Amino acid sequence: MICGGVQAADIAPLLTQEPKPAEAADGWTFSIAPYFWMAGISGDTAQFGLPVHIDADFGDILKNLDFAFMAAGEARYDRFSVIGDVIYTKLSADGETPFGVLATDVEVTSKTFAGLLGVGYAVLDGPSGHLDVVGGVRLWSVDTTLSFSGGFLGTGETSDSATWVDGMVGLRGKYSFTPEVYLTGWGLVGGGGADIDWDVALGVGYDFNARISAIAGYRALGVDYSDDGFIFDVVQQGPILGLAIKF
Repeated sequence: MICGGVQAADIAPLLTQEPKPAEAADGWTFSIAPYFWMAGISGDTAQFGLPVHIDADFGDILKNLDFAFMAAGEARYDRFSVIGDVIYTKLSADGETPFGVLATDVEVTSKTFAGLLGVGYAVLDGPSGHLDVVGGVRLWSVDTTLSFSGGFLGTGETSDSATWVDGMVGLRGKYSFTPEVYLTGWGLVGGGGADIDWDVALGVGYDFNARISAIAGYRALGVDYSDDGFIFDVVQQGPILGLAIKF
């Protein structure tokens, strides 16, 4: 539960693969896509020097979710693109110490920021779709705070956190079956701060008109980070729903 807040990571490539709207005068097109990822999480973590095995489905996480914001964006010019994604989540849960000796009330709060900034180039580009090579960086920041009162410890709080950056490379693509229906997918892999950082997804999209489209799919993300006793080695996966607005 301490690290359950990281359930969102970068989804920009998946949500911004739509048919092009009418281009601006300078040839650029833009899109922004809020989305919702119903992900569970499993793996091993260690914070405050305590190893923990996590195996929580989306329902478990949702019960402790205080706030979440997820949105992706893309700027595109001809074969070139700039992609971005920002995710912030905050979870909290009540805890306890054995027999209430150390503290009678304990609250665990987990805050996570994850973001991607990258560039892409379409190595294949045709009427039915395109395939982009992409590269960029992903920033992770995980912070967990324990607030306690009563018992031997009295009143106070302590926190443990980690921030790191990973370089990422991969592919993203789109293929249109009809003018309205298309298949889109992407895959990224990298590392740097983490030993490995990977992200794959596949979805089906539908264009309501030239400006608005929706997508439904499935996404899985894994990261293995450790430093000075702080461990975050998890896999997150689940369905995803998004709405893209083009201008």
